[in-house]
Amino acid sequence: MKDVLAIILAGGKGERLHPLTIHRAKPAVPFGGKYRIIDFTLSNCINSDIRKIAVITQYKSLSLDRHLALGWQNLFNPELDEFIISIPPQQRVSESWYAGTADAVYQNIYFIEKKRPPYLLILSGDHIYKMDYSEMLAFHISKKAVGTVAAIEVDQKIASSFGIMEVDSEWKIIGFEEKPKKPRTIPGNPEQCLASMGIYIFNTEEIIKELKEDAEKASAHDFGKNIIPDMIKSNKLFAYNFKDKNKKEAKYWRDVGTIDAYWEANMDLVSVDPLLNLYDKDWPIRTYQCQNPPAKFVFAQEEKGGRLGIALDSIVCDGCIISGGRVQNSVLSPNVRVNSWASVKESILMENVEIGRYAKVKRAIIDKDVYIPPETVIGYNLNEDKKKFDVSPNGIVVIPKGTDFRKL
Repeated sequence: MKDVLAIILAGGKGERLHPLTIHRAKPAVPFGGKYRIIDFTLSNCINSDIRKIAVITQYKSLSLDRHLALGWQNLFNPELDEFIISIPPQQRVSESWYAGTADAVYQNIYFIEKKRPPYLLILSGDHIYKMDYSEMLAFHISKKAVGTVAAIEVDQKIASSFGIMEVDSEWKIIGFEEKPKKPRTIPGNPEQCLASMGIYIFNTEEIIKELKEDAEKASAHDFGKNIIPDMIKSNKLFAYNFKDKNKKEAKYWRDVGTIDAYWEANMDLVSVDPLLNLYDKDWPIRTYQCQNPPAKFVFAQEEKGGRLGIALDSIVCDGCIISGGRVQNSVLSPNVRVNSWASVKESILMENVEIGRYAKVKRAIIDKDVYIPPETVIGYNLNEDKKKFDVSPNGIVVIPKGTDFRKL
């Protein structure tokens, strides 16, 4: 994979994940207790032996840049021309911010031409999945393709949210429509459509030419809306059927772009047999890990009214202290404390959250650095919660980072 430069698009605002994206870009949002969303794409790169990675940032990138510096840069050896680099908008070719996914790559053509890789791998930094990109490259080369688009089958009922492809028997793309109102289904399978995953491999020379031509047009400067439809005319654009490294019966690929989707994906992780396997030693998911002490559970007063520090069907990260409280079906990031007689159910508690005595929390997402005062009740009366916090369509209460309850 020395011939590949991976470009990860990580500048999205993630407006549908508000308020988790008030202070950070969507790829930097914590997931699964100890990870960030971008860790899955980055881990795919490392596991695929890709050692040249450019992360294109734009929106509130400070926490993302810090995460890359602390958790990822030490995996690369610059003397061997290995690197992971964060690239903000530089206004090298224009005075504007990135106008679309294609424009984000176009504005960094100087960097690409300087590295001169034979192939460009374009990735999104805000999807959760496991994939070996080397297999996709082998397919791309075998087809003598100019470009290859990773594809996954999706239910026809939700297909209008994706870029939908038509392919022939050789997997050559013969049609593409971005978010169609009436998506075309797979021949012989009227219930499913073939959707673009937003993962592309291009021959570098050809895509640079395409990006330069697109930059001169009045367009959205987007791969799905402009670049892919234009390149179909070359008859050398192919679809690659996603091969999942998750080792489950159903393929796993998630865009946790809404609060409800984000909460549901996290809740899956605490089930007995989660759809996403985080415990596969053959496909490790890497991240930055602080030097925290082990998790601790104290008080075992099992008599009625006693304190019992317990966590059931939950993920509890390092540094957590369950001090006489009860946690069930929840995800606890590092350094969370749940105090005596408190109850936490079906919730996501991010780093440095503390739950006061006798507090009750249910179906909530509590962002970093929040102290929940004693006897506070969250998630049991949504009408009251809506007066103070964001509540999702499915009734998930979201408390922003650093919320001071004394000011509510």
